[in-house]
Amino acid sequence: MAKRGKKYQDAQKLIDRSKAYEAEEAVSLVKETAKANFDETVEVAFRLGVDPKKADQQIRGAMVLPHGTGKTQRVLVFAKGEKAKEAEAAGADYVGEAEYIEKINQGWFDFDVIVATPDMMAEVGKLGRVLGPRGLMPNPKTGTVTFEVEKAVNDIKAGQVEYRVDKQSNVHVPVGKVSFETEKLVENLEAIIEQIIKVKPQASKGTYLKNVSIASTMGPGIKLDVSNYK
Repeated sequence: MAKRGKKYQDAQKLIDRSKAYEAEEAVSLVKETAKANFDETVEVAFRLGVDPKKADQQIRGAMVLPHGTGKTQRVLVFAKGEKAKEAEAAGADYVGEAEYIEKINQGWFDFDVIVATPDMMAEVGKLGRVLGPRGLMPNPKTGTVTFEVEKAVNDIKAGQVEYRVDKQSNVHVPVGKVSFETEKLVENLEAIIEQIIKVKPQASKGTYLKNVSIASTMGPGIKLDVSNYK
């Protein structure tokens, strides 16, 4: 196992590994243990009691954080006609059809999120091999395949985050930036926890929130007490 740097080791000493912290205390610790010389992202990680191999226990969706993510997302919209005009008016960074499909095939990825109208998905679907591995493929479950283009762009620009369970039953979601006020990070964090609880599959049995922790990009994980959210 690679040896951790001195800053990380010093940060670890501030955390009681045997304790599960309340949200506000955990966020305060995250801010205190963030030692990098850049504005680190704060992320919450869930270990869930689901079997992602089963279709009825898949978890995927999107939500708008109360205070955003601290990052401005670059949005590419695949649409035509009036929907293309709607996307431009909503503030999409790029709007088009075949020309952007060709650019992506040539290795262009100067965007963070893709929104596509349903009538464009036959063409956009051809990019599956390129977009899929990068997690960029539009999906109705995350609100990125829709005719409600204006709402989709506005939500993304307002701080929408996506959540998706991986093969190990984990979900990772950004909460904001270390520079955020503690209160705003706590509200974002609690909104995410409540959303993950809300989408609990009916087929999930036993303990659902097995472990929840929060950490900054370069900082150690801090276990959260989620007993009050169940």
